[in-house]
Amino acid sequence: MTHKERRLEDLVSVGPATLQKFALLGIRTVGQLARQKPESLFAKLCRVTGKSQDICCLDVFSAAVAQARNPRLPAKQRSWWDWSRKRNAQDRRPARG
Repeated sequence: MTHKERRLEDLVSVGPATLQKFALLGIRTVGQLARQKPESLFAKLCRVTGKSQDICCLDVFSAAVAQARNPRLPAKQRSWWDWSRKRNAQDRRPARG
């Protein structure tokens, strides 16, 4: 299955609220999503809505973009909480100086 055949709603962790966010951001297809950076989508969403978004939204975007880029992504990496765990682990790393 190519990303041309898949729909955004077919991606794991993408529900109605995320579909609304993608629509606000102008993302209508899996192909468009595959060309995005999750961090840029999150920052743009904050700007478009005029408010800070829950950081877990970044994790959902990360899971969705990864799936859009790789239709054979392992099941574990399709869930937003896996990306949340990775982000939290990275946030706890000491800064290099």
